[in-house]
Amino acid sequence: MRIAVLQFMHETVTFLPYDTTREDFIYPGSPASGEDLLRTDPKGYMGGFVQVAREYDDVELVGITSPLWPRTGSGSGWVTQDAYEHFLGTMITELKAQPKLDGVYLALHGAMAVRGVPRPEADIAQRVREVVGRDAFIAATFDPHGNEDETFFQHADMAFTVKYYPHYDMHLQGERAARMLVRAIRGKFRPTAATVNVPIISPTGVQWTGAPPWSDLIQRALAWEAREPDVFVNVFFGFPWADVPDAGMTFQVITNGDPAMAERVARDMGETAWRKREALLNSTRVLLIADGVTQAKAAVRAGQVPVVLADHSDRSGYATWLFREIVDQQLERTLIATIASPDVLKALAASGARPGDAFDMEVGGRVDVSAGNPVRISGTVLTIGTETSGRATGGGLSWACIGFGHGNVLVISPFLTQILEPSELWAMGLKPGDFDVIAIKSRVHFRRGFDDSGFARTILLVEPPQPFLGTVRLDGLTYENLTLTDYYPYGQPAFTVQP
Repeated sequence: MRIAVLQFMHETVTFLPYDTTREDFIYPGSPASGEDLLRTDPKGYMGGFVQVAREYDDVELVGITSPLWPRTGSGSGWVTQDAYEHFLGTMITELKAQPKLDGVYLALHGAMAVRGVPRPEADIAQRVREVVGRDAFIAATFDPHGNEDETFFQHADMAFTVKYYPHYDMHLQGERAARMLVRAIRGKFRPTAATVNVPIISPTGVQWTGAPPWSDLIQRALAWEAREPDVFVNVFFGFPWADVPDAGMTFQVITNGDPAMAERVARDMGETAWRKREALLNSTRVLLIADGVTQAKAAVRAGQVPVVLADHSDRSGYATWLFREIVDQQLERTLIATIASPDVLKALAASGARPGDAFDMEVGGRVDVSAGNPVRISGTVLTIGTETSGRATGGGLSWACIGFGHGNVLVISPFLTQILEPSELWAMGLKPGDFDVIAIKSRVHFRRGFDDSGFARTILLVEPPQPFLGTVRLDGLTYENLTLTDYYPYGQPAFTVQP
């Protein structure tokens, strides 16, 4: 059996003032095709799918030329129509040139937002379906921060969504997609789907599945999958930073030819979420940045170190609110990772900067009101280095470590960088024993390496007082493609719970 493999992902922050262009998807290694595509992300969706698919001797995988994650990460706005049509057009052209295909695997995200295309993932599925016909099966994998409704299943057969946040089960969902796609092609699985949209919209910073009530929701999905053979439950938390018409919480259920079971489970999951809606939105404690820095100082005095200050609000990577407060409150032995400042990196590259050189420049800010103003620091260049992931390098340098104050270090990056593991910092030549406080830009992903590992003794989530892009106060955003009052907690939407 012949299965085509495609990928097109982005987590789009439509409120940022700069678009995601064709050039953002083009860098060494991207786009990728053939075996190069199949070898990407070995611990993620693609790795899981390829591993299981190749356990079947009669499966041939065809890697269709696909863009990888853009070099800007999630720190960029609307995907332009030019970029979307260019890459999707290339995929469709290659698909048309293929001999008969039995199946297609789509590695997607769910929160890609394209100018002029209301539901990009459904559009991708539709255009693939037009090429491969109704006899081929289409399966996809998704991030839980997707904005999806029933439209995708008008064109595709199956979808498998990561359940945990942090995303521990990406490889597992890729495995599942391969296994079920092969079963469907062999006639052993007849995909039947049901979708329930629940009018709850939530900031990503509160969606941690490591504690109730979000963990309760995921456990209920897992319980259904354990109780009923061939039932698969997708939980889309939603991604509110994409101004698209289908934002909010969604549940999808796929069964083996049992529409009544699919409807029953989807309805149960939706009703469970609705009953827990208040707890879902209010279970996470987020401090104002000034209070968080003050509490960090107290934790240091009490010996509760290392302290992690996690700023979940910065969607561009340029924000300086936490950095400025650290300077103003004279926090010491603090590592700030990172502030996005590509212009600073380019200036360092142009001047031939080396470790030991003096540093006196403005860093961060400016790109939008939520980023704040630049902060000027004087210090010393400690280390400079190049990115190892194959992404863009910010004009010759991908990061720089600047020492300043009393044992403080600032890491400058070209784009928004979420530090997920402490080892990423030590790879820059930094030493864990040198810091009492680590200030990072991350929503929930950081808990993988800093919380679940037992590394941090104190964790403080912080955000600025203004209702900026990225904070828990979504009413500070100007939505054009959805009405915020159609969703809890900003309005009184109707959702019926059966007795």
